[in-house]
Amino acid sequence: MTIAQPRSNESRYTAEDDAVRCELAAIYRLLAHFQMTDLIYTHVSARLPGGHDRFLINPYGMLFHEICASDLVEVGADGFPVDADSGALVNPAGFNIHSAIHAGRPEVRFVIHTHTRAGAAVSCQKDGLLPISQHALMFYDRLGYHEYEGFALDSEERARLIQDIGDHKGLIMRNHGLLVVGRTAAEAFNRIYTLERACDIQIAALAGGRELVEPTPQVQAHTGHQANPEDLADWEELGWTAALRLLGQGNYRN
Repeated sequence: MTIAQPRSNESRYTAEDDAVRCELAAIYRLLAHFQMTDLIYTHVSARLPGGHDRFLINPYGMLFHEICASDLVEVGADGFPVDADSGALVNPAGFNIHSAIHAGRPEVRFVIHTHTRAGAAVSCQKDGLLPISQHALMFYDRLGYHEYEGFALDSEERARLIQDIGDHKGLIMRNHGLLVVGRTAAEAFNRIYTLERACDIQIAALAGGRELVEPTPQVQAHTGHQANPEDLADWEELGWTAALRLLGQGNYRN
């Protein structure tokens, strides 16, 4: 269930590619709406259908609230635009991260990476994400950690990114930010929203200067299991559809 529908029969893309473009553009717009942006320096990528190494990513230099479906750049596994004559710019560090995750997780269709204040702050804390909120417990035992290695330009870092995310649904990139993966746009968007909220709560709770309460290990594990059904979660589809209504009939599909 989604309302990020293909635009029209006049599109120069296939209906399947067009649908992914609209979903990815919607994620960019929603990240802008919920203030999860860092000017032009973070990215969301999507795997295009067809069984080939075809991906979409934002053109380097556009703000997220500006991005439309037709602006998104198709790139190969090497991160270079498929249309070499398009003149489109792609951030090499940005796609180096995304291409690694896509290569290591073939079931993943969407990868979201953010540099928010709260997410980056938690990435700097030695204990990482604390099990102190329901939002955080939704990532219980399903969150990896990746040590900071500088700007992600080194192709050798790709293997370590793949190893560190493993089969988790998210990754805290130390001294850097957050990353989540999703089999669908709904799953990926809900995961970044929840992880960002968990970080917001943690920073606020620590700022209160009082002793924190943690649920028992049994409750932590139980909540993590509840939040991670094998099939796609109905509530994530509902949340995605509700979030899309914030965009209305805006021009992100253009």
